[in-house]
Formats: sequence, C-alpha cells, structure tokens
Amino acid sequence: MKTPIVILNFKTYLESSGENALNLAKALETVAIESGITMAAAPQASDIFRITEETDIPILAQHIDPINPGGHTGSNLLECMVEAGITGTLLNHSEQRMKLADIDEVVKQTKSNNVFSVVCTNNIETSVAVATFNPNFVAVEPPELIGSGIPVSQAEPEIVEGTVAKVKKINKKIEVLCGAGISTGDDVSAALELGASGVLLASGIILADNPKEALLDLVSKI
Repeated sequence: MKTPIVILNFKTYLESSGENALNLAKALETVAIESGITMAAAPQASDIFRITEETDIPILAQHIDPINPGGHTGSNLLECMVEAGITGTLLNHSEQRMKLADIDEVVKQTKSNNVFSVVCTNNIETSVAVATFNPNFVAVEPPELIGSGIPVSQAEPEIVEGTVAKVKKINKKIEVLCGAGISTGDDVSAALELGASGVLLASGIILADNPKEALLDLVSKI
C-alpha cells in the first residue's frame, strides 16, 4: 500500500451511511486522483459492496471477528468481507476492543486472504505488543483525544514518535499511522514529521460542512 495514506473511518454517522457513504467515498476518490495521495475508506459492512462496485479506492472493514465460517450470528466473517470487496480491515478500534489473542488470530487470517491489517492501539505499550503479530499498520490513537478536535500529532507528539521508534525496532516493515483529533493539513504534516506514514481519522471530515474541501485541506501540506 502506497504511503502516505489517509484512512477515513466512516463509523456509523448518518452523514457517512447509505447514499451519503457512497458520496463520501467518491469524494475520497476525487481527492486521491487530484493529490496523488492514497485515500482509503472504512464504511459500515452494509455499504461495502456498493462502494467497491462504484469507486476505485482501497476499502477496509471496520472490524473482523476471530471466527471461522459457521454459526456466528451478528459477526463479521473475513471471507464474506473479502467477497464484498475489501482490501484491508481495521482491528481493535477503541470503540471495538479485542483481546490480544483475537487480534493475533485475525491478523493471521488477513495474511492468508491477502488483506492488509490496520491494528489500532491506545499507547506505546499496546503498539509494541501488537507489532509482534506483524500487521501491516499500527494506528496509535489515544482514546481521550478521539473526536476531541485536539490532534494527537500536536497534543501528544511523544506518543507518535515513541510508537514509531518502538514498532520499527520490532519490524521495520510495519507502517505507523496516528489518529485522534486529526482534521487539518497542519495535523497531517505534523504526523508525517514525527515519522508516521499517514493518518486514521473520522469526525473531523465526516461532520465538516464540506467534506471534499476538508479532504483537500487535509492533503494540502503533504
């Protein structure tokens, strides 16, 4: 996956659901073409197939459960998500925490299915722990800053720098992203200067008056 990368987590906002989800994904695609920056979307499961059919950007699942095909009502099966068109998945988001053993299991499944994994973490220590599973990305997001409008890249730069340093000691191939409060070009620029390979963000773009303009500003200083 070409970096730097911007991953937009659609969560379950009405502004990023259904028809709005498709429009947002198309805005990501337009900005990707105009800027040359990799823009990826993590929509709700029900919107994945339509978006993959009508856009040409990387699509991630918001979560995958550590299961095999069978009787698991209400779970997200990796094989089904792959057939729907995902090329990657978020794991262990602060709003969908997982046990370490389950993260390990799903990361192994992603490798078997040629899907890239983005494991979210809340601090340096957790980042180090999940790095031993060799995901493609570790995305550090202090939960107290999520949705706060206060960017981690500027409020707590030591967390980003520390995560990059410690993760790279374990596996230089793992890319580190940062999230929580990221919403402007200055925030992204600060993240890249700290060694991150991109950002994971949500409400700062989804709830903006003009999401496309907000996305253009986001990549304006890369």
